[in-house]
Amino acid sequence: SFCEELLSHGILKPLTARIEGMVVKEGSCNYMAPQGLSSVVKYYLNQSDADVFYEQHVTHISLRDGKWEVSRKMGPPEEFDIVILTIPVPQILQLQGDIVNIISESQKQQLESACYSSRYALGLFYEAGTRIDVPWAAQYITDNPCIRFISIDNKKRNIESPEIGPSVVVHTTVTFGSEHLDSDPAEVQQLILSHLERIVPSLPKPASIKCQKWRYSQVTKAVPGCLGHMILHSQPLLICGGDGFTRSNFDGCIDSAMSLAEAVKSRL
Repeated sequence: SFCEELLSHGILKPLTARIEGMVVKEGSCNYMAPQGLSSVVKYYLNQSDADVFYEQHVTHISLRDGKWEVSRKMGPPEEFDIVILTIPVPQILQLQGDIVNIISESQKQQLESACYSSRYALGLFYEAGTRIDVPWAAQYITDNPCIRFISIDNKKRNIESPEIGPSVVVHTTVTFGSEHLDSDPAEVQQLILSHLERIVPSLPKPASIKCQKWRYSQVTKAVPGCLGHMILHSQPLLICGGDGFTRSNFDGCIDSAMSLAEAVKSRL
């Protein structure tokens, strides 16, 4: 039902582009987001009528007179009746304040057992009119120690246009990501580019490049014994969820979101 709704609004569209090396499961259907995956999040935020504030780096969560006092790096602390955490599980354990003592020893052990892979993503952006002459829209690489996936992103999203310059997205292997997790970003960027040049020597010189580190890329082992969420404190409610409590795909995120919504609704 979620996919049908997103398809009806054009947020998702069936994936029709040629993807080399993709393992297709029988009976499955693959979709893509023409305006990027963030458009899915923005769609639901718009539906919610919530006031959304970005770039709020939470550092402490403490109990104050039956409410949660949430402190952040910039700006004064704020109080809330309910706090829902969907950040990567290791970052929940890095929060300071009363939350440190509120998480029980057994919950801490469960949370500590969650595991994530780490990767780098490289974006190459080109001027309008630039031609990228390859027969595929995206390709999975199996024989390179650095690169796992290459996508001609506008081609994959089926939005090729003379007014919009093409872009290329590169994802590294999990092994490369973990080996270079704390390396100098400029050196990592150069390493990825050198491997990319060998795989696709015909790529033109980009107008700009962005290298992004994903310390917590995909969940390799979810928090055990939890069905999409974990209640850290009942009254006032402090609850955590996200793909760390299910699995790192769209269905996993929806399952956790539904689980969180039911848990919150039952306490309102």
